[in-house]
Amino acid sequence: MALPLLPGNSFNRSLGKEKFHKSQHWGYCNKIAMLVAEDKPGIGGEPLHGQKLKPKYSVFPRGVGSDAPSWVAFDKQVLAFDAYFDEEVPEKNQELYRIRHCKIYFYLEDDTIQVVEPQVKNSGIPQGTIVRRHRIPLPPPNEDQFYTVDYFNINTEVIFYARRYKIVDCDQFTKIFLRKLGVRLNPPAYHPEDPYTRDRQKIADSMKPLRPYERCDTLRQFLEYDGHVLRFYCIWDDTESTFGDPRELILHYFLADDTIEIKEVIPVNSGRDAVPLFLSRKKLPKYAPAGLYQPGAVTDRTVLNVFGGLVGNKGRYILDNRKTGAVHQEFYKDSDLAIGTVINVWGRRVKLCDCDEFTKEYYMTKYGIKDFTPIPFKAPPPAKIERKFPPYTGFGSEEDSLCSCLSLLPQPPQKDFKKFMEKDRKGLESNLLRFLAKFITDNPIDKDRQFIISYFLSDDTITVFETPQRNTGILGGKFLERSRIKKPGQELFKSEISEYFKAQDLFVGAKVCFHGHNFLLVDADEYAFSYMEKHADEFPMANISLILNKLKAIGEPSSREIKQIFAATDPEHTNMIEYNPFRNLMVNITGGKLSEHEIMTIGRHYSEQNEFEMDINFLFAVAQEQLKKNSFENFGQLSATFIYNDREKCGLLHHEKCRTICKSFRLPLADDLLRALLTMFEDGKEQVDYKKFVNGLNWRENPVPTFQTIKVPIKYEDDWSGQPPSLPVKRIKYLPLIEDVFGTEE
Repeated sequence: MALPLLPGNSFNRSLGKEKFHKSQHWGYCNKIAMLVAEDKPGIGGEPLHGQKLKPKYSVFPRGVGSDAPSWVAFDKQVLAFDAYFDEEVPEKNQELYRIRHCKIYFYLEDDTIQVVEPQVKNSGIPQGTIVRRHRIPLPPPNEDQFYTVDYFNINTEVIFYARRYKIVDCDQFTKIFLRKLGVRLNPPAYHPEDPYTRDRQKIADSMKPLRPYERCDTLRQFLEYDGHVLRFYCIWDDTESTFGDPRELILHYFLADDTIEIKEVIPVNSGRDAVPLFLSRKKLPKYAPAGLYQPGAVTDRTVLNVFGGLVGNKGRYILDNRKTGAVHQEFYKDSDLAIGTVINVWGRRVKLCDCDEFTKEYYMTKYGIKDFTPIPFKAPPPAKIERKFPPYTGFGSEEDSLCSCLSLLPQPPQKDFKKFMEKDRKGLESNLLRFLAKFITDNPIDKDRQFIISYFLSDDTITVFETPQRNTGILGGKFLERSRIKKPGQELFKSEISEYFKAQDLFVGAKVCFHGHNFLLVDADEYAFSYMEKHADEFPMANISLILNKLKAIGEPSSREIKQIFAATDPEHTNMIEYNPFRNLMVNITGGKLSEHEIMTIGRHYSEQNEFEMDINFLFAVAQEQLKKNSFENFGQLSATFIYNDREKCGLLHHEKCRTICKSFRLPLADDLLRALLTMFEDGKEQVDYKKFVNGLNWRENPVPTFQTIKVPIKYEDDWSGQPPSLPVKRIKYLPLIEDVFGTEE
C-alpha cells in the first residue's frame, strides 16, 4: 500500500508526481480505467508514438558469430572484475575504516552478478560470497531496471544495495570481450591497502619467535611418492645361533617417508609363530650393534639449563640454537639399497637378493642401474614324500575305502557331476553305446547266444542284456546288472585303485572279459558308430586319419600290387566293390593288423549309401497339427524375438538358444520333435536358420498337407534288438581310398 504524501511538503509532492508520471500512465482494460506501466506497447505490439523501450537484458552486436540465444552462446562465460569497497569501523580506535577487496562476476548468459570476497587469514570477518548470484537492480530512482554489461568498465563505480564498489581491474578475457563490444577501457586504478592489515603485518614481521622453528617440508615427497613402495626379497642367515636356520624376508621401502617395513615368509609346518611383522614400519638407522643409543639420547631439539643447580631446584631452560650436543643419526635411503647389499637391521645382517619389476624400473630410471641379477637364496624344496596307502580290505568300494585314508573325517567319494550333466540323456541324444556280442567258447549251446552290451557314457557303467531266442532252452533278459566292471588280471587287495573298462576299450572286434565271461563284440548300433566317428579324437578305432596313416604304413611298400588287386576285384570297372569282398581284401592286405571296427570305419567313410533323410514335410505336418490343436498363432512375436537375440544380424542362432526361446513361448511341441526340427536347419557349427524354421511352423501362411508321410519309419534307440542296421554299407568306392592312401598315379 503506497504511503500518502505530506500536504505541507510541495517538493515531495512534485518529486513523487514526476516519478509517478514517469513510470506509470492510465489505460483501459475491458472498459475499466487502470494504471499500466509505461513500457506497455500499443495495438499489435508496436511501440506508441514517442515511446522508447529500455532493454531488459544486455544487448550484444549482431552479425558476428552465431545467432544462438545468449544462454547458449555465452554458456559458462563470465566477466571477472577486481574491486574493493570501504567499510567504516566506528567501534575500534585502532582503525577508522577498512578496505575489503573482492571479486565481481558478471554471468553473460543471464546477466546475473555475484560478489565474492577472498578469505584472509585471521581476519575475524565472515568472508566468502557477499552477494549471491542473481540480477541486481540499479540504484534509485531506476530500481525497476537491472545491471547489464554496459554498466561495467575499469576505474568506475557500481552500487549494489547501497554499497559502493570501486572496479580497479579485470582479467584478460573480460578485456577482450569488452573491446569486442566497442567499450573503451579505462586504465587500471590503484589497489589501496588496508591500513590495519598493513600494521598487523609489520608487527608480525618484527616479532622474533621465542624458540627456533625448524621447517621440514615433507609434503612434496608425500604427494609425489604416496603409494610407491620398493620391494626386496631378502635372507637372514641365523644358522650360527642355537636351532637357527636361514630366514626368508620381504623388505618394503616406502618412498613417501623413507620408512622400512620387513615381513617374514614363514614356511608351512615350521613351528614358528605367525607374527604380523618382523620389523614394524619406521626409519631404519645405520649403526653397529654396539653403538645403540640410550632412550632420550636422540631428540629433535637440545635443551640447555642456564642456571644449572645454582638457584635451588628452579632452572631456566632455553633451546640450543647451535645444536651443541645434538646426535646426528643416519638412516637408510633408497640409494643404500641394491641387490647384494647387506644391511644392518638392529644387529641382524640381512642380505638383499632380489626385487620386483617396479623396483627395477625405479632404479633404472633414477640411478641408471641396469644389472639386476638375482642372488639365489631359496633352499631347494625337500623331497616330496610319497604317500602310501594301505591295501584294500574288501569292505565297501575301493574309492570309499581310500577316502577314509585321505582325511581324519571320512568323506564320501566325489562323483564327476559335470561329466554326468554333459553325457546324460538329452532328448534324442542317448549318450549310450550298444554293441552286439557273443560268447568266446567252444560250447555249442553258448556259442549261438547273443548279448547286447550297453555302455553309459555319463558314469562309465556297463549293463549286459541277453536277447531271447526261440527253442534254445535259455531264458533271455538281464545278464549283468548295471555297474562299473574291472579289467581282468588285477590284484584284488592292493593300494592302487583298480582300472575299469572305458569307452575306448569297446569296439567291434574287441575281446572283453566281464567277471570271467569272455565276449567278442561283433557289431554296434548306428548311434555308436556315429558317436565314435563324431568324437574321433577320443576313439582311435573310429579316427579315419589315424586308420589311413596306419594303412599307408602297412601297404606302402606294395602299393602297386594292392592297386592291381583292387582292379582285379572289379572286373566290370564300376569303381565299386561289395562290402564283404572289400573286408576280406583289407584283411589279406593288412595281415589282420586292422581291427574289424577300423575296417568298418573305412567302409562307412568311402561307402555309397542311399541317404534316406527324414522327411521334413512330415515333421512340419506333425508340428503344425499340434500348433493348430493348441491354437498357437503368435508367430510374429516369435520371429521378432529371434531377430532381437540375433546380435550379429546374420540370420543364424545357436541350437540351444533357439530351443530356449521356443520354450519361453510355451511352444506346444514335444522336446524330441523340437530338437529334430531345429537340427534340420543347422549348419556345421550348430547354427540354426531361424527364419526358415519359423516359416515352416507358420500353419497360417505355409500350411503342409496332412497326407505327407515319412519314407523310412522312425526307429527309437531303445528298440534295437541287436540285428544288423536297416541301411548297411553295401558298396565301397575304392578309388578315393587308393588316392588318399597312396596318392594319384603319375
